Amino acid sequence: MTPNVFKWTDFAAARGLRITVIVLIAVVLNRLLRTLTRRLIPAAGAEGLGRIARMREQHVKTLSGLLYSAGTAIIILGAILTALPEFGFTVTPIAAVAGLASLAVGFGAQHLVRDLINGFFIIIEDQFVVGETVRIGAVIGRVEHLTLRRTVVRDALGAVVSIPNGEIAQVANLSRDWGQVFVDIAIPVETSSDSALAALERACAELRTDASWSPVLVDGPRALGVESLGAAGATLRLQLRTIPGRQEDAARELRRRIQNRFEQEHIRWGGMQRVEVVASESLQTYAARSNS
Repeated sequence: MTPNVFKWTDFAAARGLRITVIVLIAVVLNRLLRTLTRRLIPAAGAEGLGRIARMREQHVKTLSGLLYSAGTAIIILGAILTALPEFGFTVTPIAAVAGLASLAVGFGAQHLVRDLINGFFIIIEDQFVVGETVRIGAVIGRVEHLTLRRTVVRDALGAVVSIPNGEIAQVANLSRDWGQVFVDIAIPVETSSDSALAALERACAELRTDASWSPVLVDGPRALGVESLGAAGATLRLQLRTIPGRQEDAARELRRRIQNRFEQEHIRWGGMQRVEVVASESLQTYAARSNS
């Protein structure tokens, strides 16, 4: 018992200090990494005010989270490899075995590698960040979570859709710069397109000058003109650009104002058709005999 006690005492005295120093250095490096990644976020938010600054801040948050996770993994791995010789293990054979194992896993997990590479470029190129609305294939929704391997989107029905980054061949970001929508109004044949367009311009001017809606508008609304002609009448088109995510709200308000304007000016709209029933000669003869 006594020789074993002396053996562990010698081990603790000779190598325990070095192991403690390795652990302390790893903890300090991890703290420094956390501090640096957190300081990136206020620096990005201080570049400006408004939507662009918030988008930049969200991008830096995503990137700083990625850097912190990768840096922490590197620090832990380095600390373990540095501490192994203190326990009598040789690092070189272990590193060689780990290299061969990673090579084998790489061949067997090609889809995972593709997900990680594509996710890296998504974050670095700032294609989209958490909180933005995107269209990926047939899925349209808000990005709720983003990692190197997958993107989690909540669609309009509230379903959480998980998409591997390697399957994202094309993505449409619906939250950048502005959103656009076209509003079509159908008018019957007997309605003058000039009078209808003039009424549409007045409805658009009312929306542009409304203090509660002007901050939402980026361009327009404006009447573009006659979009199409048909037997039932004409279709008039309006263009509307807003800040991201508000185009449908503004379009609904514009339609309401157009309806009120048309009713005030007694302009027929909606492509309504008048149907006339004409009696044939035999039907008129039958009706005359019945009356007699």
